Amino acid sequence: MTEIQNGSLGVHFVKIDENHDGQRIDNFLLGRLKGVPKSRVYRILRKGEVRVNSSRVKAEYRLQVGDVVRIPPVRVAGRDVPAGPSPKLQQLLEQNIVYEDAAFLVVNKPAGLAVHGGSGVSLG
Repeated sequence: MTEIQNGSLGVHFVKIDENHDGQRIDNFLLGRLKGVPKSRVYRILRKGEVRVNSSRVKAEYRLQVGDVVRIPPVRVAGRDVPAGPSPKLQQLLEQNIVYEDAAFLVVNKPAGLAVHGGSGVSLG
């Protein structure tokens, strides 16, 4: 598989080799565009943004040796890193550990501290 990038536009052109011969275009794109939602991959196929040999293709199209696949630039939304507990809460929980081993942990939970997060619960 040979990859050529069109610098300014961010469009990638990939020439298919024997390794991807017979593979469906949708599965090929899902493997290449890690982190892109499946719905987005199918949308760019439906809208004709992905082209094989300068022609629109359906998701069922099977790649052949020598095909040139045009892959448009696709942005992936960054994932927010979940905030951990505040240092004060972490210290409070560490002080309230009653028993700990490899199998389980027993904590003397303060009243009012949620066990499970839910609507209206910011911690837990």
